[in-house]
Amino acid sequence: MKTEISTNLSNANLQRRAFLQYAGASAAAIGLLAAGCKKDLAAVARETKNGIDIGSGDFAILNFAYALEQLEAAFYIKVLTSPYQGITDSEKMCLMEICEHEVIHREFFKAALGTHAIPSLTTDFSKIDFTSRTAVLGAAKAFEDTGVAAYDGAGYLIQNTDYLTIAGKIVSVEARHAAYIRNLIKFGDYAGPDVVDSNGLNKALTIADVLAIANTYLTTKVSASNYNYTA
Repeated sequence: MKTEISTNLSNANLQRRAFLQYAGASAAAIGLLAAGCKKDLAAVARETKNGIDIGSGDFAILNFAYALEQLEAAFYIKVLTSPYQGITDSEKMCLMEICEHEVIHREFFKAALGTHAIPSLTTDFSKIDFTSRTAVLGAAKAFEDTGVAAYDGAGYLIQNTDYLTIAGKIVSVEARHAAYIRNLIKFGDYAGPDVVDSNGLNKALTIADVLAIANTYLTTKVSASNYNYTA
């Protein structure tokens, strides 16, 4: 059982191993996304004086997801490099697994987007007390619940069915993370009414709503002011 994690969790060896596991050790997966991205020239992200705008179209959705995965990966790396007081071996092992999933997702989007990817974002977690189990798990719950709602909220905007399939697979993993974190906080609370509605459907958030939350933890701000929801 792994009980330690280095500060450079996202080192080249981990990235390569994790990415190959996720992509099925096939360059075809990357080629598929890259080929589709070439058709989305109008969706190129743009740097602005206030940060980065993701643009529009499927290409922008991929960068939106990439931004969220960067944030989540950075959060769990921080959690594991300075564990909260009283963390158990079991908790550390499971949080490490979540962390590795987020690194895999981050590196997948980065590789798929290639030169069209938004830059690496600078995070700011100064509002979180990483010595406190309550604070860390509360933040993890917020990140995971928001991540699931973000994928659900942006899913209908995806035009390319290949992108949609991949997004569906990733959001399924994010939902497993959310359920685990919620259960750590309160046993048996895998999906409360705050995230699942009376129809048994997960609540969704718009891109703008998600970025407003994410930007509170980002030094580099990300916007979707040019996104055309009717395109």
